[in-house]
Amino acid sequence: MIKNLLRGAAALCLALTPLTVPHTALAAPQAPAAAEVLTLAAAVGQIPVATEVRDGYERTKFKHWNAGLDLGDSCSTRNEVLLSEAIESPAVAAGCKLTGGRWISYYDNQEVTDPGKLDIDHMVPLAEAWDSGASTWTSARREAYANDQDASTSLVAVTARTNRSKADQDPREWMPPAPEATCRYISEWVGTKLRWGLTADQGEADALVLYADGPCEDTLVHYTPAA
Repeated sequence: MIKNLLRGAAALCLALTPLTVPHTALAAPQAPAAAEVLTLAAAVGQIPVATEVRDGYERTKFKHWNAGLDLGDSCSTRNEVLLSEAIESPAVAAGCKLTGGRWISYYDNQEVTDPGKLDIDHMVPLAEAWDSGASTWTSARREAYANDQDASTSLVAVTARTNRSKADQDPREWMPPAPEATCRYISEWVGTKLRWGLTADQGEADALVLYADGPCEDTLVHYTPAA
């Protein structure tokens, strides 16, 4: 309750009186989207199936890497992801220059101690996102997608060779070489598509169903819809 402080001139006593506040001033901010947890099969079933269209795609239409979440740390999104995923923190010099540190690239189960040998992979590649619905987004939303650190699965530090082997391919065409990465990768791919409201083409959808009905049937998908 908001209260007015009233001074009694003679007695110098204090009285508290309610103050009426317009209803609009008390309006609560919009609640953030709730986190979703689904079985892989249920999650795959929620991805709309649609024809992919590459027309008009240019990588530069997704601004990255931007200044990241902490505008005062001099680190780009790339380096912020490296710092957050390090299992042994690198040294950070002026201008957010990283040296040393240790990472595990889960795509190929490789240990990496040189940050320069890591790429930051977009779980759903930029070209694939464009094909699947991002072509209709504003530039600001594409930038938010390309630098999405609000979901830990959207961007992942992996060896450069696996990222470049993957390129813009979907799970029908490419999967991580480490067998133990399969179900994690599929769940993160599906979660990213649902987070951003992206579609899947028929071949991709068929491949996801095979994993959901087969080796990854017990896998859960965690995601929060993007603002």
